[in-house]
Amino acid sequence: MQLLNTLYVTTPESYLRLDNDTLRVMSDDETRLRVPLHHLQAVVCFGHVGISVPLMHRLADEGIALVLLEGNGRFKARLEGATGGNVLLRQAQHRQAADDGFALRLAQHIVAGKLKNQRQVLLRAAREAKLAEDGEALGRAAADLAGSVRAVPGAATLDALRGVEGEGARTYFAALRRVVRPDLRDALAPDGRSRRPPRDRMNALLSFLYSMWMNDCRSACEAAGLDPQVGFLHALRPGRAALALDLMEEFRPVADRLALTLVNRAQLGADDFDVREGGAVMLRDDARKAVIVAFQERKREELTHPLLAQAVPLGIVPLVQARLLARHLRGDAETYAPFAPK
Repeated sequence: MQLLNTLYVTTPESYLRLDNDTLRVMSDDETRLRVPLHHLQAVVCFGHVGISVPLMHRLADEGIALVLLEGNGRFKARLEGATGGNVLLRQAQHRQAADDGFALRLAQHIVAGKLKNQRQVLLRAAREAKLAEDGEALGRAAADLAGSVRAVPGAATLDALRGVEGEGARTYFAALRRVVRPDLRDALAPDGRSRRPPRDRMNALLSFLYSMWMNDCRSACEAAGLDPQVGFLHALRPGRAALALDLMEEFRPVADRLALTLVNRAQLGADDFDVREGGAVMLRDDARKAVIVAFQERKREELTHPLLAQAVPLGIVPLVQARLLARHLRGDAETYAPFAPK
């Protein structure tokens, strides 16, 4: 399916090939879709999807990103053409990443933004709770997260800061179960946070949504001229897009809200997931397509950016945040303001 200049290929065993100036999607030896290349900015493939070498070369020549994800949405690889961006900005980014004090201060802003957004999810759920005990428990968890936010400035090292973040995450995910409708909790409520692989249906859905946000945040970093590999909160590791992970933290609660909406409105049910041997859980193919459509529709919704004080589509916000981060790294802005709407 083609949405917002991105082609998502979710059908297993599909094959993509170049047909003059058109990308052709094949399945079972039949042409399922043709898309002119000039309509595309990215091609995202889920699971076992084949692609011809001539098409790979053409995508690179045209500056169209090819993203490979596992069937559950976990990022595997990204193919792009020559790296662009401002070399002076990247020099500043690398220099600031090596400054422990700068890295800690920036990471504190990132974590505080994430915790504030998680708290807003719980506060909203507490207001809307049908059961008094759920509302009270969610209110207590939100108060605990407020305490975590207050603890952020006192974290003297990155490890201490990650400890504050981890404690907040445990509080948040323990409470998230109460945001799921009571009649759906046995099948669809999360049991804490699990990944690689997800161990319950909600975690499988969250991992899938996080992977798509990760792709958007990585693209935003590159569009701003930043090096997605060099982050501040997340440790540098070969192959890890640490800066994209940093940027994505403030969007995780946005993904959580969408996941909870899909479940609570019965747009996804227990039968939309496969439970594999060993306990791993994955979204089924049709369910992945439904989630992608909901994700793209959510990104079209406009909201007021707290710093810009103007309405912008949610899908544009990662690009805005990447540019705000670039301004901070260049020294044009004193601090980085994470995306934390009320």
